[in-house]
Amino acid sequence: MSTGQARWRRVPPWAVDAGLVVLAALDAWINLYGEATPFMWACAALGCAVLFLRRRFPLAVFLLSLPMTLFMDVAVAPMAALYTLATRTRNRLLLAGCALLNATAGTLAWPLSGTFSGDGFPGDRTWTLIDFVYTLATAFVPILFGQLVQARHEVARQLVEVEVAREHERALYAQTVLARERAQLAREMHDVVSHQVSLIAVQAGALQVAAKDPDARDAARTIRTLSVNTLDELRHMVTLLRASGGKETELTPQPTLADLQQLIANSGIETTLTGGLPPGISTTAQRTVYRTVQEALTNVRKHAPGASADVHLWHDAHHFGVTITNTAPTRPSVALPSARHGLIGLKERAELLDGTLTAEPTPQGGYKTELRAPTRPA
Repeated sequence: MSTGQARWRRVPPWAVDAGLVVLAALDAWINLYGEATPFMWACAALGCAVLFLRRRFPLAVFLLSLPMTLFMDVAVAPMAALYTLATRTRNRLLLAGCALLNATAGTLAWPLSGTFSGDGFPGDRTWTLIDFVYTLATAFVPILFGQLVQARHEVARQLVEVEVAREHERALYAQTVLARERAQLAREMHDVVSHQVSLIAVQAGALQVAAKDPDARDAARTIRTLSVNTLDELRHMVTLLRASGGKETELTPQPTLADLQQLIANSGIETTLTGGLPPGISTTAQRTVYRTVQEALTNVRKHAPGASADVHLWHDAHHFGVTITNTAPTRPSVALPSARHGLIGLKERAELLDGTLTAEPTPQGGYKTELRAPTRPA
């Protein structure tokens, strides 16, 4: 906004209206030629005074300014009324009708002024037609200008709405990014931290049973208790983070199939690894296979102590996957907190590959987890 526009907007509306009334009165006084009758003065006074109400009743103000145009060539009052009306309405027919009324009243000024003042003056049809066209064109000027101002205000309002919508969109995008980061953090906390802590709890439980020294048993019991409490707190944290998390997210850190042997070696479970995957599968697919094996082995430790597991990597012409099967447990399981977030996360990872994940008991009392996904180029 320019400095001039800023200064103009600081002028109070009543001051602008008062200035228009003064200009209209001066215009009427100059054009009241000859011997003006009291009726003419009354019409002029009414047409000027009603400009104070032009913002609230623009159509009524225009109609009340018409009588003064029958006796004089005034311009300020009717033009101001037409401009105000044009800034307040979209009715083009109404504006065209008002312009015609103003042109008609202005054209009739010459014969009617002679009638009211007593000065007879022959009418000239050609001059009347020219005067009508000129007055009509003059009336359309404030109408067009008023419509332009109205359009400008609407565009400015729409720009403000667009900017508000953009700010809202930016806020939603920021919330989406934050939700995805939270979901990523929740999944990685479950996959990595829960894997390690549950291993500590299982090993501490085994040490507590096997240790003969009372101090060693107490230390193992303390470690197991702290591990269980940590898993419980972790489960609550994962629940809170997943509550506002998105579904699709990039996964970090990024283990690959090269880390699978190390994962199995550190699992503490008797595990065999067989088969293989097709060459050139994507890094995302490798991470999904790794996390599936990791979660399955974690569940074996938690729910099937003493069981052995078989990890079979496979592929055919159209699909690839991994199947993890464990035997029945040989001893009672250690009670560890669980909210099944691991299987939920694995199903989401499988969906990212347009695949499926199934997890179900086996007839022999064990458990089987299988990831199946279509083969796609890396």
